[in-house]
Amino acid sequence: MNPHEAVEAFLRHFAAERAPSAHTLSAYRRDLGKLLEFMDAEGLASFDHLGPDRMRSMIARLHRPPRGKDGRETKGLEPNSIQRLLSACRSLFRYLSREGRLDHDPAAGVRGPKVRRKLPQVLDADEAKELVETNLGGTLAPRDTAMMELFYSSGLRLSELCGLHWGDLDLDDGQVRVLGKGNKTRILPVGRYAVAALRALAALGEAGPEQPVFKGRGGAPIGSRAIQLRLAKLSSGQAKRVHPHMLRHTFASHMLESSGDLRSVQELLGHADIATTQIYTHLDFQHLARVYDAAHPRAKRKP
Repeated sequence: MNPHEAVEAFLRHFAAERAPSAHTLSAYRRDLGKLLEFMDAEGLASFDHLGPDRMRSMIARLHRPPRGKDGRETKGLEPNSIQRLLSACRSLFRYLSREGRLDHDPAAGVRGPKVRRKLPQVLDADEAKELVETNLGGTLAPRDTAMMELFYSSGLRLSELCGLHWGDLDLDDGQVRVLGKGNKTRILPVGRYAVAALRALAALGEAGPEQPVFKGRGGAPIGSRAIQLRLAKLSSGQAKRVHPHMLRHTFASHMLESSGDLRSVQELLGHADIATTQIYTHLDFQHLARVYDAAHPRAKRKP
């Protein structure tokens, strides 16, 4: 089996076993495509000829590619993109090893460039209130309000919001059932403002159990790009550039700031690893540090 066939076999296995989102599967295909391009350029006809030195060479080229023909520098991949590519490669190599098609680990001891972890941007409470209460008028206003309130109320992922059906909601009990990453289901609370907005939306049209909550053109479930564009329009008056995931970050940050319960926030967000949730503790510390600097007489900096 040549490398291209091996990658296709792995992607089929990955899709069947892990049930990833279309976005994740596309990212794996794109990253492994870079590995195949490198192997083709190096004349490597088999993964047997791929080793740690070759992998390091690939990473170096992708991170700092050679100058173009005109002598100008070409922008390379960012460290986080390199780390993601390495993760995809390691998953591929583990699969090939289990299948008995590879007797060594080409990525053994290989490290990517260090990633400078960026803290997610969030809205403060007043900014979040201003956003969810923004009303542009027109026929889309009830849908917009329900979308924004539910986003901020329950911390859904964009894909979870797009795939929501009325049968997933229990407005009497204030709950929503979402299907997250890895086909894992979780039940989330829905705040009273979101419940009221969803009831108002349901009263306007079809709200059967199999009907999408948020509809796009032709009554089909709204697409992620449509939500991104709508949010950009709704937040045009904000000082910060707001994107859908910022509302999820904002939900998590405000929950942790108020409760201090990291494990519960992890459950609400559907994070498999609590380390992913811990980034919000850094945001909380930044808030406390600002309060300290402003309030403590021995902390104030000289003007």
